[in-house]
Amino acid sequence: MSKLMKLAVVSLVILIGVSNTIYVISEVERGVKLRFGEMIEVDIAPGLHIKIPFIDDVRRFDARILTVDAEPASFFTVEKKRLIVDSYAKWKIANVETYYKATGGVERIAQNRLAKRVNDGLRNQFGTRTLHEVVSGERDLLMKNITQELNGSVRNELGIEIVDIRVKRIDLPPEVSSQVFRRMTAERDKEAQELRSTGKEKAERIRASADRERTIELANAYRDSEELRGEGDAKAANVYADAYQQDPEFYAFMRSLNAYKSAFSNKGDILLVEPDSDFFKYLNDQDAK
Repeated sequence: MSKLMKLAVVSLVILIGVSNTIYVISEVERGVKLRFGEMIEVDIAPGLHIKIPFIDDVRRFDARILTVDAEPASFFTVEKKRLIVDSYAKWKIANVETYYKATGGVERIAQNRLAKRVNDGLRNQFGTRTLHEVVSGERDLLMKNITQELNGSVRNELGIEIVDIRVKRIDLPPEVSSQVFRRMTAERDKEAQELRSTGKEKAERIRASADRERTIELANAYRDSEELRGEGDAKAANVYADAYQQDPEFYAFMRSLNAYKSAFSNKGDILLVEPDSDFFKYLNDQDAK
């Protein structure tokens, strides 16, 4: 074997030894060191560290806040009303040693156990509250109580700290939802019918009031017109009387001319009048002045 080949082999061995001796724990990780399966160092600080090659084993875990999305579960309220609740929890590793011993460092196992604890806590809290309280009235208080209650146990048993628990959705069971929907539909139809009836009643009142006001206005207008017409006729009669007193003959002549004008304005009309009638007084009397 050439010296170059030997040098390459030695370099490779050294590289492998160094890579198995030096390891790094990042700031977003928590780690433990095992020797022949026995934990010899817990919660290793972030940075560069050394281990014995092929003897020591380093396990790393995500130290960031993680989310466990629990499967929707069925809970009963204090009123024995069943609800389908969909929730999630935010959690992180609080004690690396306890976490590793309880879950073997497998995140999926930790999430499954935590999801079960969350559902159990929700079941207990829902069982002491009414439907209104869990839906809207005491939602924040309920979540706070569950978080505090579970943190006391999961810290000691799983090495986990629950940051927050939230309910994404609360549904009624399908068999109840259809009944509630039908009842809500009936209530809304009833309310709509009442609103329509009230609207029609108000419309009739407005229409009747408008008709009454219209009748009053027309009556007042007719009264005023008749008064004006009467005043005008009276003034016209006074004018006619004054004109007649000043020159009765001329007044009679002008009245006859107006009558002739009205009678002969339409050429298609036929008028049958006796020749010696007063109507032709000024036409027959050539000497009339």
